[in-house]
Amino acid sequence: MADRHLGLWPLLRQLSEGDPLGLGRAARSERSRRLRPRIDQAQRVARSVCPYCAVGCGQRVFVREGSVVHIEGDPDSPISRGRLCPKGSASLSLVNSPSRELRVKYRRPYGTDWEELSLERAMEMIADRVIATREQTWEADTEARGEGGQRAKLNRTLGFASLGGATLDNEENYLIKKLFSALGAVQIENQARI
Repeated sequence: MADRHLGLWPLLRQLSEGDPLGLGRAARSERSRRLRPRIDQAQRVARSVCPYCAVGCGQRVFVREGSVVHIEGDPDSPISRGRLCPKGSASLSLVNSPSRELRVKYRRPYGTDWEELSLERAMEMIADRVIATREQTWEADTEARGEGGQRAKLNRTLGFASLGGATLDNEENYLIKKLFSALGAVQIENQARI
């Protein structure tokens, strides 16, 4: 009878097992005793940066057999010191989502269906369109008055612009700026914060 009450009443179990605060053996069940952390199954750990915002919180990504099994905050990160917001904590579901698109999708103008393209073909299409837009919208012969009434050639295009992402670092956005400046774009902005 006493054993039956020890199983039913956690307080009696804590006192009888010498664990009055219920932090040790008294708090464990047979099921919890068998549980192992998800990171025990990882074969390697990669360091990464959370993709959601401009803060740049550090992440530790645990990988087993080429698949991500767990993501947690990186305690060595001077930015987040091991902490992640709810979005960063949920980035495992972003990586492993069954609805995550892993192929290039393209919908033709006025089309209603998506078609798959190879990455090479998609990159060629983008390059062709950038070159065509630059040629069609180039303002080389247009003159504008600068400060002090001086005339200057524009040598620019307003046909495309660039907005760098928040998860790109300053160096990556610097290279994007150089590329779009060389193409003649003037609307170039980024959200680099890391």
